[in-house]
Amino acid sequence: MFEFIWPWMFWLLPLPLLSWVLIPKAEKKLPALLVPFYSELEGRQLDNDLDPWRWVKLCLLSLIWLTLITASARPLWIGEPVSLPASGRDLLLAVDISGSMKTADMIVEDKQIPRLLVVKAVVGEFVNRRKNDRLGLVLFGSQAYLQVPLTFDRKTVKQLLDEAQLGFAGEKTAIGDAIGLAIKRLRDRPAESRVLILLTDGANTAGEVSPLQAAELAKQTKVKIYTIGVGATEMKTAGVFGTGFGSRTINPSADLDEETLQTIADKTGGQYFRARNPEELAKIYQILDKLEPIEQDQETFRPQKSLFYWPLGIALFITLGLLSFYAIRSLYTRVRSNLDDAGDSDTLKETNL
Repeated sequence: MFEFIWPWMFWLLPLPLLSWVLIPKAEKKLPALLVPFYSELEGRQLDNDLDPWRWVKLCLLSLIWLTLITASARPLWIGEPVSLPASGRDLLLAVDISGSMKTADMIVEDKQIPRLLVVKAVVGEFVNRRKNDRLGLVLFGSQAYLQVPLTFDRKTVKQLLDEAQLGFAGEKTAIGDAIGLAIKRLRDRPAESRVLILLTDGANTAGEVSPLQAAELAKQTKVKIYTIGVGATEMKTAGVFGTGFGSRTINPSADLDEETLQTIADKTGGQYFRARNPEELAKIYQILDKLEPIEQDQETFRPQKSLFYWPLGIALFITLGLLSFYAIRSLYTRVRSNLDDAGDSDTLKETNL
């Protein structure tokens, strides 16, 4: 559909005509001059008044004025209505990117892979499947950051998750602050669709809000929290000079505070999951993928495209054309006058001879 944002601008169309009619012409007071060839000049003036180019010029100037007024009225093309998904949840993903997430205790094809790389792959697939949800991304370490606000743009969420770097938010873990930031972003959304999925590999070691205080606030604002503790329970360390001598088996998840994560989930009506390897982590997100969608008010929008540059371009093109024509015409007249003067001079010389 085509429309003008400021259609009242077309009331200015007759302005040049009104100014020509209403504003009195300036009186020219010139001294009288008698010339013997006045009748010849009068004939040339009559020819100029009847010159068809004068009317062409008037039409072009009128067209320039019309296109300028049209551009000022801000023409706009409005496309067909596009419906946004009418169901789904407002789902925030909180991912731990503290220094401990670099621990390479995830086994993929007999290779030890850092935790964060596995999390990016599994969570990225989860994001691709959530077609009807508004997704957001919170990254946290010593501090919590909203990396992506709630949006239907799953591609951007996945891209910014892939670009997350270890230690970007600090080396420690602020679980309470991450939950508090998520609550702030979800509290204005429908109460039945507020979901936070929090993934971490440690305990709360930073931040201004404790995890249990944040969980209590989440309960009051009806934010359901699913917590995921990630990290293997056993990992062999390398021996002396890369050999088996001196190697030992350790628990890389000794710092994981499972009790707190379980309490957070229980208080808010969610669940706690434990992912010791990539397979368990993938199964957890498959379970989360079965969350029932909640109906929401259907939203539509109509894409808009401004078209003012078309009439403005036409006005500029005609103006440049007129200026070019007058420049060429002036040059042609000057050259022709010089040639005529040179011809008259030669005739005068012949006459004198």
